[in-house]
This record gives sequence, C-alpha cells and structure tokens, in this order.
Amino acid sequence: MYFAVSQPAGRFMEKPQPNSQSEEKRMRVGFIGLGNMGANMAMVLQRSGLELKVHDIDKARAAQHIEAGASWAETPAECARDVDILITSLPKPDIVDTVMRGEAGVFEGLGEGTIWVDTTTNDAGLVIELAEQAEKLGVKTVDSPVTGAVDGARRGELTLFAGGEDDALDAVEPILSRMGRVIRCGKLGTGNAVKLVTNYLWFTHAAVIGEGLMLGRRAGVPLDVLWDAIKDSVGDSFVARHDAPSIFAGHYDPSFTLDLCLKDLRLCAALAERGNVPIPIGARVRERFADAAEAYGGGAGELHVAKLIEDAVGEDLRLDGDWPLHWEA
Repeated sequence: MYFAVSQPAGRFMEKPQPNSQSEEKRMRVGFIGLGNMGANMAMVLQRSGLELKVHDIDKARAAQHIEAGASWAETPAECARDVDILITSLPKPDIVDTVMRGEAGVFEGLGEGTIWVDTTTNDAGLVIELAEQAEKLGVKTVDSPVTGAVDGARRGELTLFAGGEDDALDAVEPILSRMGRVIRCGKLGTGNAVKLVTNYLWFTHAAVIGEGLMLGRRAGVPLDVLWDAIKDSVGDSFVARHDAPSIFAGHYDPSFTLDLCLKDLRLCAALAERGNVPIPIGARVRERFADAAEAYGGGAGELHVAKLIEDAVGEDLRLDGDWPLHWEA
C-alpha cells in the first residue's frame, strides 16, 4: 500500500505518486454498478491496467468489461471478496443499502483491510451507518460521489468529492485520480454534502435556463446569438454550456432522468433540514421537476424541466446545428 502526503480538507490534490507503477497496478479492485456512469468509470480503471472484478444486477452491462479482461462476480459478496478496494456506483441510497446488507451482499464478502469507496450520490447518514458496520469488519469507508456527466466519466475527467479519514483517502486517491480530479472535502459524509450542493445549483440552473432562453427568443433575439451572449456573461454556467444543447436538439438529455433529479433534490432537502437551513428556492425547483415528471414521466430526460416553458408558451427552443450526444461522444 502507498500513501500520499496529507493535505488540508478541500484543497485540490495533485495526483499522488505510488511507490511503483507495478505496485499500483497489482491492486485488486471490485466495482459494483455498471449503469451510465459506473460502466464508464470501471472501463477507465480497467484500461489503466488495474485488475478489475465487476458486478451488476444485469450481467449484460458487464460484457465489454469481461471482454477486456475483467472477472465477473455473481453476487455483491463475491465482488467484495479478496479485493483491496471496493467501489460502488449505484442509483440511490436504498439500493446501496440492499447491495451492502442484503442477502449475498457486500458485507458477507468484505475482508479486513479492504477500503469501500461509495461513489453514489447518497444520504450521508446512511453512509456513516454503513461505515460503522464496515469498521467492525476492519474495513474503512470513503464517500466519493462524482460530477462531470457521462462524457466526463468516459474520458476520465470527472471531479470526485472525497470524504473520509486521511489514511483511507491516501490509500485510494491514486486509484480514484485515474477517473479525474479528486477534491478532499473532510470527514466521512462531506463528499456527499459537497455533491448535493453542486447538484442543488445544477438543478436550479436547469430549471431556469429554459425560461431565460424563451424570454430572449420571444423578445426577438436569435437563439444562437442569445446562447453566445449567455456563455460570455454573468449568466454563464455548466448548464448553459453543457446542457443547453440538449434543449436545442430536443432530446433533453436522457442520460440523467427526472426521477434521479428528484431523488437528489429530496436528499438536498434532507441535508437542509439536518443543518436547519431554509432553502425556499430549492423547494420551488423541486416542485418544478415534480411538475415535469408528472407531465412527461419520471424516466424522461432531466432537461424536460425546460419543456414545461415550451409547452406553456406553445413554442419550442430548437436550434439548427450539430449537437453531439455527450453520452456517446
């Protein structure tokens, strides 16, 4: 095992250098959850030369990993057995709970000295509860939810918000940094707090971008001119640059669903309640996403929240152009 020099919480960390590249590559990694994000994250790790063992509820999702040399685990317990690091990338907290504590779950396979890294956007209280159970097995826990969308996952250009004890972070950071930039956020649970804050801002921007675009368009501003102006102004944001093309193309980004947005907004509300922080704007944003889910279905793409204004006005926000699908780029 190798360790990086400890740095203050929240500071950007340069990628730690292992004692030797061969030592790092010998590390055995289990990866559970091969959805839109997890499949790409696992492939990035695999292509970097790590020995990978994978599991998903649907074995078909692991086909590309198995073909590239990963071993298949029939159960979460098997995936957790005899690995140095176990990474989970799952849709929501109740699934994490089932995977960890259910029949043939992770806790039946974890061995002393393993580090569990949960990259799920999760409930910090649940992570801490599960970490206490893991500690009884001699297992340390790191919560490290990610941001950067599917294209960032595919390119290994995510940002990972990591919380946990310094020695656990030191041990896993050389592996996590292969997937992108690692930001140390503090104690266990703070990774999820940071992720929820960033998603809170993301969804707020997503809820209003359609209204802004429609305001300009109805005032007679060509949509391409308006978009250019937004990107070179105080109105700029990740949503404006990365997500607006999903509105222009009319597919509204199916890689992230309204149901997932609502799940994260519920977690934001719980975080606010625990901290006794009023978030009236967040409450209205959550209502807007709920309206979109009711209108178009919870499985519809996240930017359907902007379709609400299109339908209300009776005019779309299509813009001619070549809009690559970022989850396929």
